[in-house]
Amino acid sequence: MTSLRISSGLAIILTVALCAPAPARGVELHTAIDRLIEDSTAGMFAPPATDQEFLRRLFLDLTGEIPAPSDVTEFVANSAANKRTVMIDRLLQDDRYPRRMSELFNVMLMERRGTDPAWKRFLVDSFKTNRHWDSMVKTIIEPDLTNENEQGAGYFLTKRLEKYGQNPTDYPGLASDIGRLFMGVDLACAQCHDHLFVDDYSQADFQGLYAFVNNTFIRSDTEFPAIGQKVMKKPLEFQSVFEEEMFTTGPRIPGGAELEVPEYDSEHEFAVAPDPQSKAPGVPAFNPLHYLATTLPTASNLRFQSNFVNRLWASMMGNGLVWPLDLHHSDNPATHPELLSLLASEFAQHDFDIKWLVRELALTKVYQRSSILQTPTDNVQKAEAEYRVFREKALSSEQLMWSILKATGAKSRYPIELEDEPKLEASLPTTIDQVQEHFIASFANPPREPEDEFAPSVRGSLFLMNSELVQSWVNVGGNNATEQLLKISDNKEVISSLYITVLSRAPTTVELKQMREFLVSHPDRPDATAQLVWALLSCNEFLINH
Repeated sequence: MTSLRISSGLAIILTVALCAPAPARGVELHTAIDRLIEDSTAGMFAPPATDQEFLRRLFLDLTGEIPAPSDVTEFVANSAANKRTVMIDRLLQDDRYPRRMSELFNVMLMERRGTDPAWKRFLVDSFKTNRHWDSMVKTIIEPDLTNENEQGAGYFLTKRLEKYGQNPTDYPGLASDIGRLFMGVDLACAQCHDHLFVDDYSQADFQGLYAFVNNTFIRSDTEFPAIGQKVMKKPLEFQSVFEEEMFTTGPRIPGGAELEVPEYDSEHEFAVAPDPQSKAPGVPAFNPLHYLATTLPTASNLRFQSNFVNRLWASMMGNGLVWPLDLHHSDNPATHPELLSLLASEFAQHDFDIKWLVRELALTKVYQRSSILQTPTDNVQKAEAEYRVFREKALSSEQLMWSILKATGAKSRYPIELEDEPKLEASLPTTIDQVQEHFIASFANPPREPEDEFAPSVRGSLFLMNSELVQSWVNVGGNNATEQLLKISDNKEVISSLYITVLSRAPTTVELKQMREFLVSHPDRPDATAQLVWALLSCNEFLINH
């Protein structure tokens, strides 16, 4: 049998890393990013976004919801030259930032497989304390079961190890997900043979990851989901469907060295022996998960660095430098390879500080550009690819829910703390989690599908049109936005207030005229006002982060 130890794509990754540009002494990352973007194209750049556009964009990305009208008016009236920087720093310290990031990372890591309160707490607490990405990943792969704050991190593994009906545990899916989500390499098509279309992805790469997880299981001796490991006594054997030769591999991270499987006699197989009384399974002396947890999220793993900065860039800028996000390989290079290398190296040098990187990206001209090209004849797709104009992004299910709650004034009906939640009509949700389920069912991708791209659906449109829940927020009642608008007698003021509340801007002259005509022509003022609120909530401008 033959042992395979070396990834074919390693040399490529190393070459890119060694060529990573270093910012000039004293130059902050956001400035270096803008220089690289500006030096890479000769095209015309869109002007900076207006204050209203920037503020709405920033609130959606850092808090998960639109700004309040008072936020908009105060920001626009502020004449300070550094007000955007100040606002970025303010929102990074806002109580909503951990919630927003936890929702973003939950979707990224769990892909709508389900929810778990302990997992949610782990994510929220991680962003409250600014836990760095390497620490988060280490904890996700190997949670400390004695630490109550870390137990929930195991949900990433335990949910994927669940059995459904008569189906076996999906170890191949777990191995593939670790490669995709933490290193940006989708090795699913290399399970049974070398990838047919990606030369960098070998069967040995997949099998090496598989060897880390194929002996794991969900423990039954604890009250909370926890991971145990069976003793791995020999390297994993595998065979290509196209060849007769058998191969072996110990646990191996793609691009890294193979971990030798030691031989132990039966008395020394466990570092912590199984406990027959408590039925605790014991801890093997050879611990592949520990090795994975301590070697995957490190500065020496260049794929780990590049994958994360690419994903965060996609979240902020609307598209990854490498696209699709989980297909990093030599035949799918980054649109801006120097930029990707710079982001990865700087992220590692700053100890994988997520909040620092979010701040640097938000400070760039790239992020703060208008989404409207000033040259109508310019190719929009080309301009977006070159980051000469801001790429519009559809709101996530979570952003849409929080923003509609904010705009309608219905947010106060659903206190965050479960024990304080009031009981509403029996037919309607009574908790934020229940409300969120409605939005996810209507707007999110199916479970286990990445939400890298947005596809409009009839389901979502019908929900906005017919949902009893949304109508309960829009129709007059409960001191909501519609009820507040009815207290204003001047139609112009009504419309101006509505626009800044829902769209974070003033109406245009044409919009103002059309809306006034509508109000005048409808004798039922409460119904007419509710219709206007619903119309703005349903328009494309509201549904897009632009």
